[in-house]
Amino acid sequence: MLHVVAAVIERSDRRILIGQRRRDDTAPLKWEFPGGKVRTGETFERALARELREELGVTLSKSVEIASVRHHYAATPEQLEIHFFVAQFVESDVSPRTFEQIAWVLPSELSQYDFLMANRELIANLAAGRIKPAQLLAEAR
Repeated sequence: MLHVVAAVIERSDRRILIGQRRRDDTAPLKWEFPGGKVRTGETFERALARELREELGVTLSKSVEIASVRHHYAATPEQLEIHFFVAQFVESDVSPRTFEQIAWVLPSELSQYDFLMANRELIANLAAGRIKPAQLLAEAR
């Protein structure tokens, strides 16, 4: 089982950050939430902080796990367990380093993007307002 972490990052205008995978990556040009593989001995939160630093050049300040899903892609030998977090960072802006492009979109617009299959349930919950990232962060200690 391969563990992966992913961040749902929401700005004050309710727009959520998504990234498009590079053309030469697996699942080229598919959209996803920033994140990546958890290394051996790493906690999910440490992995999330490292991935956000590597992919966006930001420092994680707060995170709350909101969902997890198991998924198996045909291109990967192992099953993935993806842990989704609502995340907040210190910096006022991001410096995308690993994506073809990024976009800030409203939850209702997420379904217009060609996401990786494992993200579908989370996208539906965000779009329907069942998951409210800013509220979950505010409630966290």
